[in-house]
Amino acid sequence: MMIWINLAGLILIGLIVWWFWLYKAQSTQIKDGSIKVLVKDGVYQPANITVPAHQSVQLMFVREDATPCAETLLIPELDINETLALNKRVTVTIPASSAGVYPFHCQMQMYRGTLVIK
Repeated sequence: MMIWINLAGLILIGLIVWWFWLYKAQSTQIKDGSIKVLVKDGVYQPANITVPAHQSVQLMFVREDATPCAETLLIPELDINETLALNKRVTVTIPASSAGVYPFHCQMQMYRGTLVIK
């Protein structure tokens, strides 16, 4: 019995290490001026988005996750704060910006992503 408890603990520790330190979120580059971002299962899909500098782009968020945390999108450095309606497309326009790395997240920072402007 004791071996099963220890084995379950080791598996749980392994999953925690994978999720917080080893997991690499899906990445993509915008080429045509817009992209769809799915908010589902606790993550943004894709979570790492690369866009060209000095060019306005549109991120189309579709929230399929009903949790309250998924309702708000914040990109603090670009002064963007949007409410994402459940199962509806919400278009967020990223203004032409200088090169840099801009994190985006929900209000509790449980959902996280990165906008890379090159």
